[in-house]
Amino acid sequence: MSELHSRFAAMRAASRAEPDTPLLLRRERLLRLQKLIADSADQVSAAVQSDFGQRSAKVTELAELLPLRSQLAQALSQLKRWAAPQRIPTPLHLLPARAWVQPVPLGVIGVIAPWNYPVLLALGPVISALAAGNRVIVKPSEHTPATSALLADLVARYFADDEVAVLVGDAGAAADLAALPLDHLLFTGSTAVGRKVALAAATHLVPTTLELGGKTPCLLEAGCDIRDAARRIAHAKLLNAGQTCIAPDYVLLSAGSEAAFVDAYADAARQMYPQQQGNPDYTSVINAAHTSRLLALLAQAEQGGAQLVRISDDQPAVPQSRMGEGISRQLAPVVVLGATPQMQLMQEEIFGPILPVLRYDDRENAIATINRGEVPLAFYWFGSDPRQGQDAALRVRAAGMCMNDCLLQFVHDGLPFGGWGASGWGAIHGEHGFMRFSHAKPVLRASRWSPAKWLYPPYGGRFDSIMRMLKGRMMR
Repeated sequence: MSELHSRFAAMRAASRAEPDTPLLLRRERLLRLQKLIADSADQVSAAVQSDFGQRSAKVTELAELLPLRSQLAQALSQLKRWAAPQRIPTPLHLLPARAWVQPVPLGVIGVIAPWNYPVLLALGPVISALAAGNRVIVKPSEHTPATSALLADLVARYFADDEVAVLVGDAGAAADLAALPLDHLLFTGSTAVGRKVALAAATHLVPTTLELGGKTPCLLEAGCDIRDAARRIAHAKLLNAGQTCIAPDYVLLSAGSEAAFVDAYADAARQMYPQQQGNPDYTSVINAAHTSRLLALLAQAEQGGAQLVRISDDQPAVPQSRMGEGISRQLAPVVVLGATPQMQLMQEEIFGPILPVLRYDDRENAIATINRGEVPLAFYWFGSDPRQGQDAALRVRAAGMCMNDCLLQFVHDGLPFGGWGASGWGAIHGEHGFMRFSHAKPVLRASRWSPAKWLYPPYGGRFDSIMRMLKGRMMR
């Protein structure tokens, strides 16, 4: 038996032996995870820096550790309320019975995490899973080996093997985890891989949560504050060099405002990152292969007639023949004007510091453009008229939305975060994550005085009278 299978067997046996994890034990496990993060923050930042080549410890604290601290604080303060049975009103014909819904642990949860936020997206789901009373196996990304090894070491120090375990390995290890008869599997990554994960999980009817991605649009209404919108979009796009599943992927703005937006976006980018090369605040693209993919997107767009506006002069354009050969992975931000639907950068999630800017002549066409594509994980709206914002919220098909800013819907612990359609399914964060990793067990406690016995056969006049009364009440 492999190490993975033996660990899973131990966790499964433990979860079945203790199907209702006491709240005190859940709380103690969360406190251990809180201590793990507090004691290892510097080590974690150094490991992430090593994997990326360049990513500031401040970015790791802001974008990964701070959200984890917030999620843990919320779980610790709200755990008792989340786990409490929810009273459900009982219909007349079942009185005086009592009914409630009791959240109970699922058992063993699998988490397959990506490389772009290797700590947050590995440990964030663990918070929800532990709060719900489960045991967890985490498979971090092979593209962040230093971070994955550190997480494995830290988790082994703070948790028993049958509580939380980290599975280190390549894509084959992730496939092995997805093939287990888990009680739930959460995957964060690309839509293409998400399909494979869902198929693998279906073999054992394992329920899944898929956090995927898509082409997140920004819609700027005519008359909006372009400079303010451009600054907020630039921050969200360039954080982690655009390697964020809910980063702005393209911008739609009214015809005639393209130049104003590009100028404002460039100004904002230069203020935040005066130069890219060697800038400790500007994150590198994760590896040479991903860098080459981004450069290929630009080359294809330029060959197709698009105009590339490079924000910085400290990194010249690179011929396609040299892609991946000694090229810096701190890629300068690029705005793409005149992109067409046929171009590859408009057909796939960009996941880098490249921003296509599209014009629209009619607001209805802009909304139709978004809705023609697959449902994105996020949608960003900018404007001054709340009625237009509410209209967009109702009519634009997107899994989540933020008005007049970007990314903030993710860090609101009270809001569910999850996909829709090609961007995934299921939602986590806060109470939504707790319930995702719980089974909402319906419970009814019947009374010895239940009138239901009056509906037992043999059926006669009393049965007919009661049924007439019940139907009359239900028709009101």
